[in-house]
Order: sequence, then structure tokens, then C-alpha cells
Amino acid sequence: MSNGWDHDINLSMLTDFYELTMSNAYYKQGMVDTIAVFDMFFRDIPERGGFAIMAGVEQLVEYLSNLHFSEEDLAYLESLDQFDSDFLDYLRHFTFDCDVWAVPEGTPIFPGEPIVKVKGPIIQAQMVETMVLLTINHQSLIATKSSRIVRAAEGRGILEFGARRAQGSDASILGARAAYIAGVAGTSCTVAGEIFKIPVLGTMAHSWVQAFSTEYQAFAAYATAYPDDCQLLVDTYNTLRCGVPNAIKVSRDILEPQGKRLKAIRIDSGDLAYLSIRAREMLDEAGLNDCKITVSSAIDEYLIRDLLHQGAQVDSFGVGERLITSRAEPVFSGVYKLSGIESKGVMEPRMKLSDNPEKVTNPGEKEVYRLFNKETGQVEADLITLYGEVIDESKPLTIFDPLHTWKRKTLTNFRAEPLLKPLFSKGAPCEEKRDIEEIRSFCRDQLDSLWDSLKRFENPQEYYVDLSVDLWSLKESFLRQESCGWAKP
Repeated sequence: MSNGWDHDINLSMLTDFYELTMSNAYYKQGMVDTIAVFDMFFRDIPERGGFAIMAGVEQLVEYLSNLHFSEEDLAYLESLDQFDSDFLDYLRHFTFDCDVWAVPEGTPIFPGEPIVKVKGPIIQAQMVETMVLLTINHQSLIATKSSRIVRAAEGRGILEFGARRAQGSDASILGARAAYIAGVAGTSCTVAGEIFKIPVLGTMAHSWVQAFSTEYQAFAAYATAYPDDCQLLVDTYNTLRCGVPNAIKVSRDILEPQGKRLKAIRIDSGDLAYLSIRAREMLDEAGLNDCKITVSSAIDEYLIRDLLHQGAQVDSFGVGERLITSRAEPVFSGVYKLSGIESKGVMEPRMKLSDNPEKVTNPGEKEVYRLFNKETGQVEADLITLYGEVIDESKPLTIFDPLHTWKRKTLTNFRAEPLLKPLFSKGAPCEEKRDIEEIRSFCRDQLDSLWDSLKRFENPQEYYVDLSVDLWSLKESFLRQESCGWAKP
């Protein structure tokens, strides 16, 4: 892919510079083989929603499978006069040897819980920070926004139309992928369809209509070219006075004599509720009850909800910039923090304290479990535990709010599903690539297991992400310490 410069990009170099300077310093300290654990988690759900959706794992695997440094990369780093020659030689022979776990794509995720865990030599685990965050943050953001839009449509199709408004080609392509996982019907981005086998969809532009002497001629030419899939854009001049009537006339003059039907019309401007209602009446009066109506024009979940409330006669929505950029809140708050470091064969927990309470982390190497009610199949809560803790499903389990510990609930008939699944073992991939249709179906099933109260756009119920007793006790011991750094509780 051409990016406007004469250089093949090695994504191993897509790091924040401090990852390399710290790695150089780790090397000088003799910490090449020191094992560390890092967690990726996120702090806030976009738009104060009830949940987010995990996406981007496939691209993370691709990145981690191809870590290397070329001689050109090393020459550039050497020119900066910041790195020891021994460290540059270490990069020359670099291999990725970490263990990696991640929550599967399509899974609903919640603030504070690890969604990616990296364990291995500290230089390696540190060096991948930027790309782990970039990859998961972007696609999880778009999948989360897309899910909101799909749910607002109440079963009507959502067409992802944002390619031209995305922040760059990668955002367009991978955004289309994330949107499809979250339930959109297809994309206008042709290359995303080619790469990921996503359905590609589209109608026509206003320029097609303007290229002919009359709107009728434009519609007639298009119907002649695509008699089996004729979808006409009817708002170039005047939707109700000429657009819809010309579409009906072309259907009668050209399509119906061939035994074909007008598939759809699209309205891209004006009062979409009023225009769709009147257009539906006109189409039905002409015997085109099966002709669908698509609307577009700066649409998001809130406008979709209002249009349906107003009785809009819409079968599908074309959603562009507000989906592909997550315009209302275009940042996913994922962070990547050290949670443990090995000393003399023992993993010592680490915890970030802060004057900002929301930035305090959970210490130690951890696991995450989703607790399901066996009878209903619905989720009950998520539980973060220390690594190696065992949840006995045959015994009652009492969970509690980590901040308001008097808020407790005892689960009996439950199933505990570990959320973090192995991606790499000692640097070797250990998960088969999942088909995108499988991921999409998995996402749909996972959303069905959530409480309806989590799916509200305003003031959704807060989901329970609790800590095990052992993890809570460890965290409390850190908070009670007066010294800086780590002292064994």
C-alpha cells in the first residue's frame, strides 16, 4: 500500500519512542531475561454505554507474528545516538518469545478487566505496548459504536458507508471489519469486502444522475445496466416531485416488461421521516410494495431511534462518518500497565497508585471469569482473580463490590467461563484464525446473554466487575502501604 513516502513500513517500529529507550535501559541493567506481566484494560465505555465489544485480535496476532527489525530500521535507530551497540545487536536478532492471552473478538467487555495479557521478557512485553493498544482500541471503538447503531435499527439493515470519511485507509478497512463483526449488514468499502469477505453494498451517487440530461434518463440507464439489482437515488433534485415518480416510471417502462422489480430507492437529504412516509405511500400506490427504502445523511443511533419513533418507513440505513469515526466519542480508553515482575522465580505483584483514583490499577498476574446463570444462560457478573485461583462451581460463590464491599451477592447455580484465551505460547501462535462469520455470530450470541438494562443508550445499568477476595486483599495491602514502590505485604 502506498502511503505517500518511499519506505516500506515495518510495524515493529510503530512504537512510542520511550518503549525503545526503556528497552535499551533494561538491556543495560541486565534485565533481558526478566519476566514481566502487562495487562491491557480500558477505563470508560464510550458514550457512557453499558458495554463495549472486543475487536482487533486477528490483526494483533498478525502483528505479533511478524516482529523483526531490518538493517534499515537499525541504521535509523543508530543515527539517533540514543542506543548502545549491544542493544541494537539484540534487536538485530530479535525474536518474540512471550505468552499472550486475549478476550475473543465479539465478546462484550467492561472497564477495569484485563482484555489482553502479555507475559514474557520485559523488553519484548514493553516494546509491543503501542501496537497492542492501537489495534485493540480502534476496532473495539468501532465495533462498540456499530453495535449501538445496529440495536437502534431494531432489525433493519445497517450499511456501513464511511470509507471516504475515515481517518486514513487502515481506519476505513479495519473499521469496516469491526462494524461487520458488530452486526452491520455490509460495507461500501470494496477492498474490505475483498480482504475479509464482507458483503459489499451500494447504490449510486448524485453525480450519476447529474451526468444525464434528465433524472429519468439516468434512472433508465441504470435500470438497463442493473435490472436485477436496481436501486435508485431519488433526492438529487426533488424527492417527491420528480425522484420517486421517475423511479416508478422507470420500473414500469423498463423493469416490469422484463419481469423485474425495482429493488430499492435511497433518500439522502431532507426530512427523512416525512419523505420516507410519503415515498412509501407513492410506491405502494404504484404496486411497488416490495420496493425497499434506504435513507442516509449523517445518521447515528439517536437519529435512527427518533426516525422510527416518528413512524419513518425505512428498511435500511446507510451510516457513514458517525460510525466509522465514532464521532460522538472517537477515543477508546485502553491502557497497558505492568502488573507483575519476576524475581528469583517468584512473580511479584506491581500496582500503579495515583492521585486520580480511576488510574489506580489492580496488582498481580490475573485471570478473568464471566459468571453465567446456568438456568437462564444470562450473565451474572465478571470476576477478576489472581492467577491460579480456582472457582469451584459446585459451591456457592459470594461476590462483592470492590468499593462498596457491603454490596454482596451469592451465586449458586452458575458457570464460570475464563475470558482470556491463549493467543501465543513462547512466541508461537496457538489459536486458529476464526472466520469472520463465526466471529459475527459469536458476537450476536454473546449480546443475547446480556441484561436488557445494559443495552439502554442513556443510563444503562452498571455491570458488575468484581475482585476475588485474594485479589481485593492484595490491592488493599498496597493501598495501605506508606512507602513508594513495592514491599511484600
